[in-house]
Amino acid sequence: MMKKLLVAFLVLSTATLAAQGREEDRLRSCATVLKEVLDIPDNIPKELLDRAECVIVVPGVKKFAIGVGGSYGRGAMSCRTGADFRGAWSAPTLMALEGGSIGVQLGGQETDFVILVMNDRGMTSLLSSKVKIGGDASAAAGPIGRTASAATDVVMQAEMLSYSRSRGLFAGVSLEGSTLRPDNDANALVYGSPLPAKDIVKGTVAVPPAAKGMIDVLTTSSPTNLSK
Repeated sequence: MMKKLLVAFLVLSTATLAAQGREEDRLRSCATVLKEVLDIPDNIPKELLDRAECVIVVPGVKKFAIGVGGSYGRGAMSCRTGADFRGAWSAPTLMALEGGSIGVQLGGQETDFVILVMNDRGMTSLLSSKVKIGGDASAAAGPIGRTASAATDVVMQAEMLSYSRSRGLFAGVSLEGSTLRPDNDANALVYGSPLPAKDIVKGTVAVPPAAKGMIDVLTTSSPTNLSK
């Protein structure tokens, strides 16, 4: 009996470590995608990145099926800390991006997404529950170009601005109809306990080693919140 329990424990421990490793790889992928996107000429305007309160990176979102299709991706979100969001970038909460679409989708094309969360309402919605983009939270395809104006009505009113990179092409893209939510199971694996997403981004949780690259890119690219 004890031998069976020991074997079961070892199998469970191995599976847990493997799952934790996958989530840590996800965080490292977020750092790679974010750095590559920010290094693209005519990318996300710095004035918008400097006004964002959170940044979500979702690498390798998969589209599937022919006819009625869908999408599935896992990423991470870091937010500026402090009561007025003027502090350092937080440890990331793992996030899930899911959505359905109608139309012809051939093959498992993968797309990287970067989403800027532009105000408190957008951040609060994301941290509390599943959010439908375009319904629960307003969103827009983000403008590109280093001199792109951030003063348009759509940009000023949107709670989120979304960007995509696929097959080497980078552009603002609409994610209306998709949903975003905290990936609580993944957070438990990375942080060792089921921490709520809102607690992770407060700034009191240490940045995991696997997430250091992502936070370093954000800190270097936008060290200060210039939204207020």
